[in-house]
Amino acid sequence: MSTDTAPAPQGKKRDHSLKREIGLIGLTWASMGSIIGSGWLFAPQTALQVAGPAVLISWVLGGVAIIILALVHAELGGMYPVSGGTARFPHYAFGGVAGASFGWFAWLNAATVAPIEVSAVLTYAGHYGFAKGWIDPLTNVLSTTGIVIAVILMALMVAINFFGVRILAATNSAMTWWKIAIPLLTILVLSINNFDTSNLHMANGFNPDGLKGIFTAIATGGIIFSYLGFEQADQLAGESANPKRDVPRAVIGSVVLGTIIYVLLQVVFLFALPHSAIGAQWDSQGKGLYTAFSGPFAEIATLLSIGWLATVIYIDAFVSPAGTGLIYTTGSSRLAYGLSRNGYVPSVFEWTNARGVPWVGLLAAFVTGCICFLPFPSWQSLVELITSASVLMYGGAPLSLGAFRRRLPDADRPYRLPAAGFLSPLAFIIANLIILFTGWETVWKLGVSILIGYTILVANRLFHLNEHKPTLEWRAASWLLPYLAGMGVIVYVSSFGHAPTDPVLAFGWDILVVAVWSLVIYYWAMQVALSTQMIEEMIGEVELPEEEMQAPAH
Repeated sequence: MSTDTAPAPQGKKRDHSLKREIGLIGLTWASMGSIIGSGWLFAPQTALQVAGPAVLISWVLGGVAIIILALVHAELGGMYPVSGGTARFPHYAFGGVAGASFGWFAWLNAATVAPIEVSAVLTYAGHYGFAKGWIDPLTNVLSTTGIVIAVILMALMVAINFFGVRILAATNSAMTWWKIAIPLLTILVLSINNFDTSNLHMANGFNPDGLKGIFTAIATGGIIFSYLGFEQADQLAGESANPKRDVPRAVIGSVVLGTIIYVLLQVVFLFALPHSAIGAQWDSQGKGLYTAFSGPFAEIATLLSIGWLATVIYIDAFVSPAGTGLIYTTGSSRLAYGLSRNGYVPSVFEWTNARGVPWVGLLAAFVTGCICFLPFPSWQSLVELITSASVLMYGGAPLSLGAFRRRLPDADRPYRLPAAGFLSPLAFIIANLIILFTGWETVWKLGVSILIGYTILVANRLFHLNEHKPTLEWRAASWLLPYLAGMGVIVYVSSFGHAPTDPVLAFGWDILVVAVWSLVIYYWAMQVALSTQMIEEMIGEVELPEEEMQAPAH
């Protein structure tokens, strides 16, 4: 384990070591704790408005897409169990430019999830009289008092993280048992009380917007957002007691469990709706009562006179989002740690306290979360941006896997992805299609966020804020800027773009163009990836578990 021998500033702990204390259950529950968050409380309602009952297909397709991406991460996480893994795999495969870029995408995703979860807590809290003034009921925007409460909740998430990864894992595991139990209870109780399959053909039919509606719901209805989080086991791999065995199992197991739970939640939400709550159309134009629910599952329970279940769900509306926000706060600090180890951000992000916690990263996550409450003061206003940033981050994994398979064919792979030559480029196509489906209104905001990130990364380099100067390897990342620019242009002229009623690329053709462009970029990246020798030099820095640091799984 490398350490910095330079004297630490007075009063500051400058130790780079992380504690390897998390077992299989802790890793799995870290991912499940992220997957089961505010998504289950809101996405079945918002996705139903987008696609109608055909949203059931959307959930299955979204689950398959995420499972494919998760399988890629499972191989990578087992090979190289490093803290902040998703930010570092592209660095090892393509050098500094790609590593810095995908590292920023990963950090942007992680640091902005916690404020979304806090917003979800406050939205459901509006049910209680004491919280009525926290959020405007018409716009769902936080009031001044609501922002103050939100900042306090963010501070609590950070404070729990300061106690160390062992306490965090125990806290998250306890919360995750609850978070899984309540959706399962909701599925059981609602299906027993009202399971009306005729709802499939209510309002304006089963599939009012056709295939485009099904795809749009995946990206904008909260479906992909709900599935996000499986990579948390990768992010915490540097603190796993037995990462080569446990990381792949945790990644695959969590995403399969999450997919099953979410599909069942959508089924019971659709079939439990009373006919009187549906309206003439599935979207808000149909004036259905359910489209105005601020607490969807709790309000269905109330309509069905299951008051005790509504009470349990309102309680869970504090626990589930808070638990997800907690683990994403953890993940963002580990990502910052990994970025600093690679020399992309100031070296202070490597400082850890006596409990092995990268505390500067926690403070950065807190500040970023608080800033998000100002321009994005509602749950809905951040979901699509985070979805696109997340899948952009996920896109780095199949590229890295393809490069490692070509350059390091004989490397130790505790989990080996079957048919990787097919599934790896397919995973990259899937990630880019989800970006397409989020639409231009989201993609241009993502572009601005990317530019902000590059400004930070350049400033770190210019002002020598990190003594480690990674080799940027421009040739190995020669595909990156054309990739980002090309995706922006394609989305702009697509049926999801600035002129959806009269697009340059009609629906279907835009999907084909994205798929072809993805393959062009994928095989371009394979050709220019770092050499075998350079990759081996870079992965020599990987923090593998040392014998004396092994701890029994728990």
